[in-house]
Amino acid sequence: MRDRGRHLGIEHKKIVTENRKARYNYFIEDTYEAGMVLVGTEVKSLRIGRVNLKDSYAKIKNGEVFVYQVHIGAYPFAQENNHEPLRPRKLLLNKREIKKLYGKVNEMGYSLIPLSIYFKKGKAKMTLALARGKRKYDKRETIRRRDQKRELDREKKEH
Repeated sequence: MRDRGRHLGIEHKKIVTENRKARYNYFIEDTYEAGMVLVGTEVKSLRIGRVNLKDSYAKIKNGEVFVYQVHIGAYPFAQENNHEPLRPRKLLLNKREIKKLYGKVNEMGYSLIPLSIYFKKGKAKMTLALARGKRKYDKRETIRRRDQKRELDREKKEH
């Protein structure tokens, strides 16, 4: 009875963490789903939610994508063979996607920013965004829009 929705074409995602600051600091142009190369204690730490995406980013080196500054905390029940929390981790993408990302990052000044980590069919996945940095006035505009939306929602609730 575990896979009730699978025959209906429904995919279940268990979101572990999201990078909320990313949408505030960057304009998100495109998103990609990437698998993650992890060791056993990292997967166990992800399952209990010991991960932080703040200040994380991805780079392309030698035709491979690596993510940096993703803090996956040490698994508390592993005595000796625990992982290093901030080690670079390889992401799994198609060659075609990597070439496309490489061109945009090098020529057009985009950045690769992790948006979220989740489990899909038991595998750890990361949503990677092709993003352009916001300037200070863009961030103020984002705050202004959010406040206006909040006011409208409050007025609708009262009526």
